[in-house]
Amino acid sequence: MRISLNWLREIVDCDLSPQELEEKLTMAGFEVESIEDRRTWAEGVIVGHILTAERHPNADKLQVCQVNIGAPEPLQIVCGAANARQGLFVPVATIGTYLPTIDLKLRPTKLRGERSEGMICSLAEIGLAKESSGIHEFPDGVTVGADVRPLLGLDDAILDVTSTANRADALSMVGIAREVAALLGKEVRLPLATKDFQIPTANWVTVEDRKSCPVYIGTLIKGVKVSPSPEWLKRRIEAAGMRSINNIVDITNYILLEWGQPLHAFDADTLQEGINIGVRFAKSGEKIKTLDDTDRTLTSQNFLITSSDKPIAIAGVMGGAETEVGETTTNIVLEAALFTQVTTRRSARAQGLRTEASARYERGVNQAAIEVATAKAIQMIVELAGGEAIEQSIVDARSKEVRTIDLRLTKVWQILGEVDREDESALPLLSEAEVEQTLKVLSFELEKQPIEEGSYAVWKVTVPPYRYADIEREIDLVEEIARIYGYDKFVETLPARTEFGFLSADQEGGRMIRSAFRAVGLTEVMHMSLCSPTESHQVKINNPVAIEYGALRGDLLTNLIESCAFNINQGNGILNGFEIGRVFWLDEAGSDETDRIAGIFGGDPTVGAWQHDSKPLNFYEAKGLLDSVFHNLSVAVEYQPDQKDDRLHPGRTASLWISGERLGTFGQLHPQLRAEKELPDEVYAFELDFYTLLDAMMKKSIPTFQTFSTYPSSDRDIAFFAPLKFTVADIKRSITHIGGELLDSVTLFDQYIGTGVPEGARSLAFRLVYRASDRTLTDVDINPVHQKVRDLLEEKFQATLRS
Repeated sequence: MRISLNWLREIVDCDLSPQELEEKLTMAGFEVESIEDRRTWAEGVIVGHILTAERHPNADKLQVCQVNIGAPEPLQIVCGAANARQGLFVPVATIGTYLPTIDLKLRPTKLRGERSEGMICSLAEIGLAKESSGIHEFPDGVTVGADVRPLLGLDDAILDVTSTANRADALSMVGIAREVAALLGKEVRLPLATKDFQIPTANWVTVEDRKSCPVYIGTLIKGVKVSPSPEWLKRRIEAAGMRSINNIVDITNYILLEWGQPLHAFDADTLQEGINIGVRFAKSGEKIKTLDDTDRTLTSQNFLITSSDKPIAIAGVMGGAETEVGETTTNIVLEAALFTQVTTRRSARAQGLRTEASARYERGVNQAAIEVATAKAIQMIVELAGGEAIEQSIVDARSKEVRTIDLRLTKVWQILGEVDREDESALPLLSEAEVEQTLKVLSFELEKQPIEEGSYAVWKVTVPPYRYADIEREIDLVEEIARIYGYDKFVETLPARTEFGFLSADQEGGRMIRSAFRAVGLTEVMHMSLCSPTESHQVKINNPVAIEYGALRGDLLTNLIESCAFNINQGNGILNGFEIGRVFWLDEAGSDETDRIAGIFGGDPTVGAWQHDSKPLNFYEAKGLLDSVFHNLSVAVEYQPDQKDDRLHPGRTASLWISGERLGTFGQLHPQLRAEKELPDEVYAFELDFYTLLDAMMKKSIPTFQTFSTYPSSDRDIAFFAPLKFTVADIKRSITHIGGELLDSVTLFDQYIGTGVPEGARSLAFRLVYRASDRTLTDVDINPVHQKVRDLLEEKFQATLRS
């Protein structure tokens, strides 16, 4: 929002310089991006009167002018403008004047042999226009020798102020004036209409969705004369960064800038079948030509203004070209409405449009200002364009609710802390009077609540209508107190009690897990949580940026597979990576989410090296890599056959378990999937539950040091046939359990299926290592335990012993 300092001073007494005002606004939470001091553009430029204008003797396109600037002698100035002639009042830059717009300092010179003692200026040379066809002409009656800046609106400074998204009220001169008044302790002079027009009511406005358009005021004004705006109105519109069009359009823009209330004027004579204004959502496929001369196809998200059900404007965004106010317009319908934030945002986004009006509606327009803004606009139209307000049609479905918030003095103290006061004996905290005064200057109404003796003050605060959009909670009121009282006035010291920072268990465990995966050669990667909505159990997004980002991911592995394929297609080799991230899903109880760990790796790790007899990573090597991670994390994991994930090879996939709780899945990618993605044969993937692994890590006992036994171990091998339905993991777990303290380790060293092995069975060979820490074991110690193992295998696993 570009703020004119002169305009601001009409609404509130402000004797600050532009730089001082910038500092005040910055400390109050507004960013001043730049200061445009227009007073420097024409410093030293004065009004001159051309006494004579004669043709240059040595140039056809130049004239030698005698110009009176109020000095004893007129100046001789050589001018090349085609419109330079005797009798004109013109801006004259005298010798020594610097024009920053064209970076020129005037010096005495000669042009084609004739001396020139200054320059007669165009608006482009002063900085008020990009291009000018000739020198500027002042109307008769101006004072010769006077400073031109007041005449051209250059006795002003423009501050480019950016407000946060929640401060819709700051997109208006009245809103900024309220802030300045609060900061300086001044009163605001609201620019209200001075005339009360008694306008008959009518009933030609219909609003179908009153939640999206709670208020619509249409005013029929007849007999207007469309013409260029007066200079003062042009200057204010242009200083705000808008283009002056005509008096009617400029008035609507003026009110937009002054009050923050968007208005729009329709040419009433172009409305079909008389005046019958409707407000509704568009039907898909409807068309409208907007004021930017663009033919637009509408969607069901566009909110429309219609005339006899034909679209004439995109509500709150842009008007239609067919009802545009032009030179031939004599009757207008003035629209003032409130459109909700969400409706306007969706409607504007659906057409890729963003206008001054939509920017304000998207943030939230003051619901209490629409009547005063309309009254001011009607008065200006009658005064500047003539005409008469014939009738007015109003639809009003506004809520009369008043927002009140309880504010505790103790909460203010808790959040803001102590005040840095010069008087050390004064109370270091904000007093009740200071809190009340600070909020009252912002138009908040405070009602002190009865409290028990010894308790601190509590107020019931009523939020003013113009701040209804962003003041919702007690903390918002505390922020307002800090802004207006001054952030710089609070003590900067830290609280007396401080503690050293620390990592939570989740953070510390997460770092350990990441370190373990990096240690086995996997690189951590990260993907977006958004994906395409393809499954019913996905969490859908109501208003996605694009359709391919319309849902939240339900697993991590899908993105890793896609990234692996992309990596290979780019010639970078296979992706050996892992990711820790959040996944989301829907179930009968609603939406849910958790963190998971997933990874992908494999292929030939020596591709590109000098070895030529290398082999791709096989299943057991891949499993060993994952086992190394679990070993580093001191977690015991069991593997069980699994076929639930269609993306993994049904015969080379295992589910992972920790103490009977499912950890996740590990396996080789399915051949069909690998063929579709053009991946190598040996690619492995896993997906684990983060918190299951973390809990297992946290539950493990603190490791204690144990010395190596100085006594020798005793090895016993045992070979047998076992049915395929029994897994090695089950057999190994049972042997370990029955072996007791003497059994130091159990290792599978051979497996065979083929000739000589019964059908439906396999040959397994285990090595059992027995050891004691206090003695050398004998057969007397080992044989009973080993016999228990043999009996277990025969009874529980239907094994046929071979040794």
